[in-house]
Amino acid sequence: MTRQVSRLAVMGGLLLGLLLTGCGTTPTTPARLHLGVVDAPEGARIMWPPEPDEPRYQFAGQLTGEENFVRDDRAARGMRSFLAWVVGLFEEDQPNVLQRPQSVIGDGAGRIFVTDVSRGAVFVFDEPEGELRVWEFANGLRPFVGPVGIALDGQGGILVADAELGIVAHLDRDGNSLEPLGAGLLQRPTGVARDPATGEIYVADTHAHDIKVLSPAGELLRTLGQRGEAPGEFNFPTHITIVDGRLYITDTMNSRVQILPLAGGEPRIVGERGLFYGNLVRPKGVAVDSENNLYIVESYYDNLLVFNEEGQFLMPIGGVGHGTGRFYLPSGVWVDAYDRVFVADTFNGRVTLFQYLGGAKADGEGR
Repeated sequence: MTRQVSRLAVMGGLLLGLLLTGCGTTPTTPARLHLGVVDAPEGARIMWPPEPDEPRYQFAGQLTGEENFVRDDRAARGMRSFLAWVVGLFEEDQPNVLQRPQSVIGDGAGRIFVTDVSRGAVFVFDEPEGELRVWEFANGLRPFVGPVGIALDGQGGILVADAELGIVAHLDRDGNSLEPLGAGLLQRPTGVARDPATGEIYVADTHAHDIKVLSPAGELLRTLGQRGEAPGEFNFPTHITIVDGRLYITDTMNSRVQILPLAGGEPRIVGERGLFYGNLVRPKGVAVDSENNLYIVESYYDNLLVFNEEGQFLMPIGGVGHGTGRFYLPSGVWVDAYDRVFVADTFNGRVTLFQYLGGAKADGEGR
């Protein structure tokens, strides 16, 4: 009791001193988003493949949470550290960090959205505002339970497939919940993508083994596929994306990715079950870069697999572990306009970034 009173007295005196000296003002220096190149030797570049092969990818950093936002102003940093010490007299200061990230996407305006199934929230790495936001509510005061897939809604907001709630949550640009989509229609939605040409919303309904297509208002327009192993059939589909009029579907338990032309036509299959590099066992995230290279997260063997446009296997990135460029049960993947590849490294609690350097090729021939 005496120690607690003493701490209160110390804090009271410190805060009084801050007020009297005018040092209690909030720092005005904006924070910047720092990608935190950790575990990399000072000055070294971590590349894939390693020398002597010509590098195609470079480690570009990672997202973990509040620690990605730093201020350049020394006084602001000193004040923040001081206040953290004062708070630490009473309780440990715990930063807001990713726990089990599932999927990632950016809006092209400096904001990166990450679903976190353990935290039950969407983390917003807001570079223009210089802060981390955490959106926790899927529908009114109803919190997220199992947020997995994420997509942009075309109006500054996001769509989030919540596997446990059985809905696609709709949040506006400020994180306010709008009317959810798919209530009563979806069994276990995990992947979601929006067709920018039509505004239609595609949902991977994992336990229904199909892809449901919804209108922007949430009406069921049509259903693609059924359970099976033939082309156009699915066995627990999970992650999806739409690029240049093609729907990419991770057909997880069939150990493949299917590519469906939205204008019609036969689906194309990439990948097959096996035990060698380039084979698939439990594929999850899927994405495409500016050269139409295809990225598939092979979660079972903790690899990011790279294929060219023709479906030829190019190279793996990763392997199980906690160090730089290693994964532990990764999930989603997304590629931005600068060909940076973002991987949700789920059980390492981070999003890892790789910069594609261009010139991927197969069988020794240029693209």
